[in-house]
Amino acid sequence: MADRVHPAPPPLPLSSTPPQHPPTTETTPLQQHPSFARPPPPPPGTYIVQVPKDQVLRVPPPDRARRYKKLAARPARRRALRRACCCACAAAILAVLVAAAFAGAVYLAYRPRAPTFSVTSLSIRGLDAASLLRSSSSSSETLSPRLDAAVRADNGRNAKVGVEYRGSGSVAVSYSGARLAAGPWPAFRQPPRNVTAFAVAMSGRGVRLTEDQATRIAAEQAAGAVPLQVETTVPVRLRFGSVLRTWTVPVRARCDVSVDRLDGDAVVVNRGCRVRVRPLWWWW
Repeated sequence: MADRVHPAPPPLPLSSTPPQHPPTTETTPLQQHPSFARPPPPPPGTYIVQVPKDQVLRVPPPDRARRYKKLAARPARRRALRRACCCACAAAILAVLVAAAFAGAVYLAYRPRAPTFSVTSLSIRGLDAASLLRSSSSSSETLSPRLDAAVRADNGRNAKVGVEYRGSGSVAVSYSGARLAAGPWPAFRQPPRNVTAFAVAMSGRGVRLTEDQATRIAAEQAAGAVPLQVETTVPVRLRFGSVLRTWTVPVRARCDVSVDRLDGDAVVVNRGCRVRVRPLWWWW
């Protein structure tokens, strides 16, 4: 077979423009982050000493050692103060609970009751009709009444509790808010389940009644029922056995009575007494 001959390519046209080469791309080196860059080397003759951070905090400089000790001891002082406050509060609460339990046990064991009072008789001087008339008609005329009362103190409701009536007590008789006479309450000791009757001498000076009070008291005396108020304030102590007793507390009693006359020995009708006692604090 005969060989095939390919035609040659046509010649390039002649031109004055030089051949253009493809542009070359220049690669720029990547810049590292400053944190990854190595620190510059120190100048010659320089030494770097690295000390652990915890060692620096534990061993402060001598000029700051006192301040370091003061700051280091502050948390311990606060903890000690907080612990002391907690212990004090716990001790106070425990003491209150023990005292309440003790008082409750004493109350349940003895069942203390307040004594009762009554007025059995009353002798009156200086409040007759003539004296009342002179006092109401003259501004310079005053009354000086004298009253002798027989008082009955009943401690029968207490089977195990005795009552000690201390000195400095007082008894007063008044009419419609105006005090007529007053006297001292005697001091004595009353055992359990005991009833004691005693006399109280009372006197008044410079007593002045208004015209309205004098008119009403004269009308009530004519009717045979004059209302009077007997008020008592006496310090007492309760005794539980021979060892346990209370603090001295004031006992206030008010008795409403009615008498048939205001001159001589009167017939007394008791209309009831109210006794008030403050809370008691127990002690050995």
